[in-house]
Parts: sequence; C-alpha cells; structure tokens
Amino acid sequence: MRMSKKKEIVPKFRFPEFQRDGIDFVHGNKLFKSITNKNHNSNLPILAITQDQGAVPRDQIEYNVTVTDKSLSNYKVVEVGDFIISLRSFQGGIEYSRFKGICSPAYIVLRKREENISELYYKYFFKTWRYIQSLNRNLEGIRDGKMISYSQFSSVKVPYPRSFKEQQKIADCLSSIDELIDAESRKLKALEKYKKGLMQKLFPAEGKTLPEWRFPEFQGCGEWKSKSIGKACKMFSGGTPDTSKKEFYGGTIPFIRSAEINKSSTELFITEEGFKNSSAKMVKKGDILIALYGANSGEVALSKIDGAINQAILCLRHETNNVFVYHYFTHMKNWIISKYIQGGQGNLSGQIIKSVNLYFPKAEEQQKIADFLSEIDTMITGQSNKVEQLKAHKKGLMQGLFPSFEEADV
Repeated sequence: MRMSKKKEIVPKFRFPEFQRDGIDFVHGNKLFKSITNKNHNSNLPILAITQDQGAVPRDQIEYNVTVTDKSLSNYKVVEVGDFIISLRSFQGGIEYSRFKGICSPAYIVLRKREENISELYYKYFFKTWRYIQSLNRNLEGIRDGKMISYSQFSSVKVPYPRSFKEQQKIADCLSSIDELIDAESRKLKALEKYKKGLMQKLFPAEGKTLPEWRFPEFQGCGEWKSKSIGKACKMFSGGTPDTSKKEFYGGTIPFIRSAEINKSSTELFITEEGFKNSSAKMVKKGDILIALYGANSGEVALSKIDGAINQAILCLRHETNNVFVYHYFTHMKNWIISKYIQGGQGNLSGQIIKSVNLYFPKAEEQQKIADFLSEIDTMITGQSNKVEQLKAHKKGLMQGLFPSFEEADV
C-alpha cells in the first residue's frame, strides 16, 4: 500500500526496535472498505453491537428483540476481525467483532483492505479519546443519535504504522492489559457472589424467623424479633432548592442526588440560603440512603459524606446499627424491587419502605454480622480499586502508544 508522506510524528511511548520506522496518517477508507455481503442462509448467530463487549451473539447477553425470518435475509455477514459502525461518534461506536455472524442492515460493516493491517491495533485505536474527538470535529452538525456514514468515517485520518510488527506489538501489549483486567474483574465478581451467598445464610429466608447460619456464640439465643423498617428506623427524604435561583447553588453543602448515593463527591453544591429555603435535608456519613426514583431505584448505600438530599432519596437511621440494616436491606433489595417495581419500571416510596419487615437479633449479634459482612465489603472495595487502577493504566498506555493528532497537521 502506497501512502502519501505527511509530517512525521511519533507516539509518546514507542518500542525501541521501531524508532526508525515511520507512521503515516491516511483516510479511513484507505485501510478499511465497506462490506455489504448478504449471502447467508440465516443460520449464523445474530450479533448484538455493544459498546463494552463489541459485537457478540445476542444469546450471550440480555437482548429481547424479535426478528422475522424474512427480515433476516437482509442482514449483513460479519467476519471475525470486522468492525461495525453502530452509534454516534461521541460514543465511540466503532465496534470490533470476535465472532462470525450477521447484523442488522442498518449497520456499516468495515473490513481491512490488506493483510498488513492489524485489526487489533485499530480495535484499540478506535476507542481512543483523540480519535473520538477527531470524529466529532469532522461530524459537527450531525443530529444526535444519527449513525456515522462510511463517507464520514472515511473523512477522518488515522495513523498507519508502516511496520506491521509495530502494530501487532502495540495490540499485544494492550491485549495483555485487557487479559489482566478480565482476570481481576472475575475475582471481583467472585467476591460479590461470595458475599451474596453469605447474606443468604446470615439473614432469615422469606417466611423464616431465623437464619440458616449463626455464629457459635449466638447458637440457642432465641428467635429474631420482627420489626418494620418504619418502627426500627428514623426515616426522611429531602427536596430540591429552586433551580431558577442562582443564589441557591454554588455553595459549600454537597447536594446528593439518587445516582450519587454511593459516591464520595457530588456534582452540585447548594448554599445555606438554598438549604433553608427548600425541603432539602441533611444526612450524615454512615446514614443509609435508598434511591426511590430513576434508573437506580432500589439501590442502597451507606453515605460516604455529610450532605443534603433531594426528594428522590430516602434516608434511614437505625436505632442502634445502621450497618446491619444496610446489609440486610442490600440482601432484600431484589425481593423489594420484584414486589414493588413491576418489570423494573416505577418508583419506590417512603410508605413502601416503611412497611417492609425485617428480623432483628440482639445488638451483639447484629454487630457481629455487620462486622463480618463489612470485612467482605472491604475486600470487594480493594479488588474494585485494583480493577479501576488497571483500567487507568490501560488508558494511559493508549494515550501514549498512539500518536497525537494535535502534533501533526492531519
């Protein structure tokens, strides 16, 4: 493949053996062609195009869209190593396929033009912030939600290391990080599954008054006592200061919204004046917060900060042990959602939460269970941080291993 020579640039990080090799910038259509192959018998798996997993068979994920045999005949064949343009550029919607299958004719299928192009190199490159930003600059004015066309993809230049071995080594480096992230993520999921199993044993099952497991020192200590959350806890929700009054915002009081109940910082802050002139209520670090509305309705957390809450959050304060109630409510969350939020749609309310019955042992046993499960939480948090650190490391590598658009006139 002959490339027009442009200003020579190199990435921040480069393997020593490729220091003398050049990098060209070429239009996307010089490397990838658009494929419209509909020659199939519909026995191939239908691929779902996802941002986190790329193109994967629908039966491997939750995907409940019915397709008729007639419409399948128009589906496009996707080969292993192809890319699918699926979404708007700002979302990074150029997805790699590890599977052979078929996809909706609405999608654009890209295939490399020559063998000396590493599709895995571009799998990572297409997800870089710089490339997505470059797409956005070239696609200014496109209506939100409209798919990128092949001509628009072609208008953006991409780096092309002249050495195929360099492309492959960069891809191998990033693939190794991905494998490590996957391994640590599996450990995280195993810990979460372990905690879930423990809670099933440490709290009474539905219709029971005692758990299946009790610590030895509490064997024979009698039944747990039934009490509604409304009687066991102080409960309140908050409100939102008038958003039209600028003087109510930009203060020093963290304003916790339902998507932020498990975070140690907030996007918004309100003033003392905003707090006093609204129904917002203050919560303390360690209070139990339950999201009543929105996509995360039913989520529960222990507040990590002192702050004010709005009407979409319910705060609980148990008379003796917030942490015990937090773990118990976490255990019951799915049951509460399935009973009160039909089909995952709808909201909870203070009245619903107030009526939920829990069973309480004596204070000493509550503390033992709370401490035990909190130790598992500490392990989960540590493992989660490890995964996030690896993801941050990968992000830094991607920024350094690919050349910067800002350094060249591309």
